[in-house]
Amino acid sequence: MVAVNRQSKMLAFINSRVRVTIVDGRHIVGRFLAFDRHMNLVLADAEEFRRLKKKKTSDTNDDNESLNNGEDVRRVLGFVLLRGEEVVSLAIEGPPVRVKKIKPLQAAADGGGGGIPLGAGVARPAGRGAPMPGMMPSSGAAAAVGQPLAGGPPPGMMMPPPGFRPGMGPPTQ
Repeated sequence: MVAVNRQSKMLAFINSRVRVTIVDGRHIVGRFLAFDRHMNLVLADAEEFRRLKKKKTSDTNDDNESLNNGEDVRRVLGFVLLRGEEVVSLAIEGPPVRVKKIKPLQAAADGGGGGIPLGAGVARPAGRGAPMPGMMPSSGAAAAVGQPLAGGPPPGMMMPPPGFRPGMGPPTQ
């Protein structure tokens, strides 16, 4: 039998529409984005629903009056982080929301991209470090300034420092 832990069960509900009941009786409905080991929840597009209790004006106890005893108040919250200590229950209200991905070719055909043409850009060096191959000046210009034609390191660069003894030679057999 395969053991399924709580985290893998919760991962199945990511992006689902959920209703969370918290300690004080409020319900928060939103898109379930993330959770952690403390049961802290992150909800997007969240709305809070709470029931206001109506004050009784008469002493009669009708069944209809007791059913309509409160009024639901809705408040838009947006992006919410709920502390796990406050969460009483979590119920799934809808399946995961599917986000339609637009392919670049389709976006260009539809005129998408906000007016920016899609396609291969032109890469240019930022002006730091060594020049790119092919960006070196022509051989005539390099010779005029006294630079080597091969594009290697400067002449004194590969010399050992003064007082440096050469290391071991190649292995002999």
